[in-house]
Amino acid sequence: MREGNSHYSNDFKIKAVELSIQRGSVLTVAKELNVNRETLRNWKKQYKIGYFKGESDSHILKNKNEESEELIRLRKELYEVKLERDILKKAVSIFSKSDR
Repeated sequence: MREGNSHYSNDFKIKAVELSIQRGSVLTVAKELNVNRETLRNWKKQYKIGYFKGESDSHILKNKNEESEELIRLRKELYEVKLERDILKKAVSIFSKSDR
């Protein structure tokens, strides 16, 4: 572990937090990055409340844009699936009437 009063950039902190979220383990990432696990936990708390501003603003905007694009894609896919379902319902209804 690092000794003394080390200072890390916001980018480093953000990437460390994201890595711990991705891997699901603060302890493992803290060991890999040679950072105290409590320090990383504190960064994670700060990250969740949006403490890291400035350098991370572009990162946040990028994530929001990706989420918006995914939301649009998912809504389009949902619309198409509902349309297919409705067509299949009508087809089943037509074929079940002709069987009688």
